[in-house]
Amino acid sequence: MKRIPRNITLHNKSRVLEVEFESQTFMLPCEYMRVHSPSAEVQGHGPGQEVLQTDKESVNIVAIEPVGNYAIKPIYSDAHNSGIYSWDYLYELGSERVEKWQHYLSKLAENGTHRKAQANDHYLADDR
Repeated sequence: MKRIPRNITLHNKSRVLEVEFESQTFMLPCEYMRVHSPSAEVQGHGPGQEVLQTDKESVNIVAIEPVGNYAIKPIYSDAHNSGIYSWDYLYELGSERVEKWQHYLSKLAENGTHRKAQANDHYLADDR
């Protein structure tokens, strides 16, 4: 099923991207989006080549560029601009946010990296 967002709204003050699909609306913190960027810089060029992103708590999206009729390219305040987020990937980030966020926090802990809690972290909590 092809999922196309009805609306995408950036909330700069809270550093959250609101992505509204037909059946669900997701509130995705910019830090969460940044550390899960689909770019090669973050994902690597193959399995096992992922690069753990750290110190991204205060990152924000400063601009959003459309990519055809299938994706967006956020420009982040840390100058990262190479991630192209397809509609399907945005939906995946929203629908799997709890699991993906917990996996990221586990990776930080394994790395001995500490992260400061943020006011928008509640969007990544289990809401079931």
